[in-house]
Amino acid sequence: MARLLRARGLPVLDADAVARELSLTSEVHGEVARLLGPEYLLYQDGRPVGLNRPALSALVFADESRRAVLNGIVHPRVRARMAELEREAAAQGAAWVVQDVPLLFEGEGWKAMDAVLLVDAPLEVRLSRVAARDGLSREAVLARDAVQMPIEQKRERLARMQGEVLDNSGDEVALSLHLGAALSRLGVDPGEPTDAAAGRV
Repeated sequence: MARLLRARGLPVLDADAVARELSLTSEVHGEVARLLGPEYLLYQDGRPVGLNRPALSALVFADESRRAVLNGIVHPRVRARMAELEREAAAQGAAWVVQDVPLLFEGEGWKAMDAVLLVDAPLEVRLSRVAARDGLSREAVLARDAVQMPIEQKRERLARMQGEVLDNSGDEVALSLHLGAALSRLGVDPGEPTDAAAGRV
């Protein structure tokens, strides 16, 4: 989806990429070691160089309170960095800026968006795609899906704002057609700024 949006001239800010970038910082390392334990870091020559993602995943998908702790460490920093990147894009003349946020509705960020694109596909399609992409077992993918907000609840929230649901059960060509129609209905045009600030999608 991000590639299709960029192909239309829209700048896309990737929350997952920002989170990975921040996971390399000493600030995050210190908070993870202090609040979750030093065993959840990776070390080189005795110094932390990253997060022990397999160990962290096993921890946070089994323990909701620990997941909240990790989210409390990472999410505020991601939001701050995304806001900084958005300001930079607007200063460079972007009419619209897309924020690619997998857990948008699980937090409060959706309330600040001018429009939301909710990409959906049947559960079995999602499971097979994530398993193929990330090399995870069906059980591991289901565990991740279970901690997310149910799609019905996301649709209910979307109904209260400007937004579109994109059917991603088919191939990329079909998704691209759905995307083009949705952007047209939402009035999202990368070349037509309406004021000094960029619109948020």
